[in-house]
Amino acid sequence: MTDTTKGTGAGTPSRRRQRFPEISTRAWEHPADRSALVALRKLSGFDEILKKLAGLVSERSVRLMFLATAVKTSERQFPELYDMVRDAAYLLDLEKVPDLYVTQDPTVNAMCIGMDTPVIVVTSGLVELLDEEELRAVIGHEVGHAMSGHAVYRTMLLILTNFAARIAWIPLGNLAVMALITALKEWFRKAELSCDRAGLLAGQDLQASMRGLMKLAGGHNLAEMNVDAFLEQAEEYEKAGDLRDGVLKLLQVLPQTHPFAVVRVAQLKKWAESEEYRSILAGAYPRRGDDPDTSVGAQWKAAADSYSQSVKESKDPLMGLLRDVAGGVGTVGEKLRDTFNNAAAAGRQRDGE
Repeated sequence: MTDTTKGTGAGTPSRRRQRFPEISTRAWEHPADRSALVALRKLSGFDEILKKLAGLVSERSVRLMFLATAVKTSERQFPELYDMVRDAAYLLDLEKVPDLYVTQDPTVNAMCIGMDTPVIVVTSGLVELLDEEELRAVIGHEVGHAMSGHAVYRTMLLILTNFAARIAWIPLGNLAVMALITALKEWFRKAELSCDRAGLLAGQDLQASMRGLMKLAGGHNLAEMNVDAFLEQAEEYEKAGDLRDGVLKLLQVLPQTHPFAVVRVAQLKKWAESEEYRSILAGAYPRRGDDPDTSVGAQWKAAADSYSQSVKESKDPLMGLLRDVAGGVGTVGEKLRDTFNNAAAAGRQRDGE
């Protein structure tokens, strides 16, 4: 593995980071994200058509709008951010460095838009909130989106979803569309976890990555916050309450396109402590030259195994119920009945007091 003391831009990074020549995006993609992407990439031709169509009209319009209304980073404008995106592209071996724009907006946000020629946009609110290493992780996150082609494949699936919505009038058609949209949002959430990993590979500073996510939840006053306490909060969230809380958490997350901040921090720390991450740093990672030979079936199995492992390891009461049922311990009905009977009894006892 090669150490880098210099990115593609001028200047020297504040510390040495590993570079990953020819790294495949499969190295950082969450199994559920990777399985969908590998399958979609097999639809050769569709993605190229989308890229060309987007490049003809919409991407030209977007690029012109940002040129007119935002600040394009360069050696003379936001030079540190300019170097960060070039460093991230160098470390993750992306030949064509995306343009990076800063837009005046107090909302804390960053995004990668465009399919044929992706563009990264960060808000002034984000730049003011995060320190240098935290920003490096965020920019690496967005470079990860560009390399995985999330904009392309999200657009493909949105087109398919819109097509499916046209058959919603068919009996049970609306249920099918809702199921598709729910699955789509689940993929979006896993794509965000993937790119948190890409951000970590670009910055290689776990504490900075976690701090940045914590600031998204609590603001700029870092002196009043603590990463370890935030991780404890994540554990409290996972195992909080009883079965009713597990159901409520599920209902709260289903409409979201991003995982909650505490979940992202916990998941990133878990991956950073995994053998997979250590192997990547040691140079043992998937190469993009092998991408065409990647088995779709093997990736779906990896996704299923990942979900199964999550259920096994989860401390969430609802996941505990699923484990018990899978293990033959009672039935779902019995568990639900016992949970709500116990809750009702506790309520009557409090009322009697």
